[in-house]
Amino acid sequence: MTLPLSHIRVLDLTRVRSGPTCVRQLADWGADCIKIEAPDEIDTGKGLGGARNGPDYQHVHRNKRSITLNLKHPDGRAAFLRMVAQADVVVENYRPDVKDRLGIGYEALAAINPRIVLGSISGFGQDGPYARRPGFDQIAQGMGGLMSVTGLPGQGPVRAGIPVADLTSGLFCAIGILTALLEREKTGKGRWVHTSLLEAMVAMMDFQATRWTMAGEVPEQAGNDHPTTVPTGLFHTADGVINLAAGGDEMWRRIVETLELAEEAQAPELATEAARSANRAKVNAVLQASLLRDTAANWIERLNKAGVPTGPVYAMDQVFADQQVRHLGLSFPVQHPRLGEIHLVRTPIQMSGVANPRQPTPDRGEHTEGVLAEFSFTPEEIAVLRREKAL
Repeated sequence: MTLPLSHIRVLDLTRVRSGPTCVRQLADWGADCIKIEAPDEIDTGKGLGGARNGPDYQHVHRNKRSITLNLKHPDGRAAFLRMVAQADVVVENYRPDVKDRLGIGYEALAAINPRIVLGSISGFGQDGPYARRPGFDQIAQGMGGLMSVTGLPGQGPVRAGIPVADLTSGLFCAIGILTALLEREKTGKGRWVHTSLLEAMVAMMDFQATRWTMAGEVPEQAGNDHPTTVPTGLFHTADGVINLAAGGDEMWRRIVETLELAEEAQAPELATEAARSANRAKVNAVLQASLLRDTAANWIERLNKAGVPTGPVYAMDQVFADQQVRHLGLSFPVQHPRLGEIHLVRTPIQMSGVANPRQPTPDRGEHTEGVLAEFSFTPEEIAVLRREKAL
């Protein structure tokens, strides 16, 4: 099967999570992604991204090939630039000044290959007062506003349970790269595409951010309640917790009917959507008292049948045991040479008639000789590079 991005060759200089997440989007759709790593003996960043055979590393670097190349060595840099001449995309997530020190900034790459698309992810942007600060997901969560709205009211800032800034900056960068590749079909020229953890985090604040930019409203922590939609939140049942999300008068009518709350719903605090928004505690208390009468499974069944979005609250083992998650095939097996069969999480995008590649994360430098040969390096040249410790 010819995969959608099989004609795209990517040189991957990324590490940790944001950059590898970007490249993984391309690799999962068939792009030839060549992970370029420093030789083992000079790699001072071991442990970045977790152990190589650990879940984190195996997840973000699948479907790639790996070569070693010492970009700090003149011969290694020259070899990389020789590869750039035949590549479509380069992705890096160094601090902004590093690529220029290495001589692999966009202008240097475009001088060799005007069609090249360079994707860059930084902590805070390519310029400005914080440009050279080291970036880290939790710092971006704090500066972007996410931690200020996460957690229970009065609890104080809380970190989200996943690296939101890392993941979304990777996704945004991948979207930008694909956009630049589409434009290149018309212009014949590449682009420099860049984003940052901070930019991605502010963008992900979405309506919470525009509550401030448009209305001057500073969002606060709302815990498990939706900040603007009532009723939305967690409720206890006879045997567990359920998630209920049901704003608007029509949804409220369905809840009242299903929970048999006709008498309680006549109270002025519950009579209109505006009244319910102003009296969230009263609404929640009425619902909570009723929901304790039956089990979580029964309420989920009854409320969904009535058209009210309701669901369980799972731990991760329960997520992958759920019948819909199993039906969607959200995990898939990969055969690893040392770990045996491991299961990874597939891309959430499905495309008719296309099956994603299922290759494990490669060992460091596993494909060095073969890849360099594809870029017209002779065995003698490869031997010299090894002797000079450029590989």
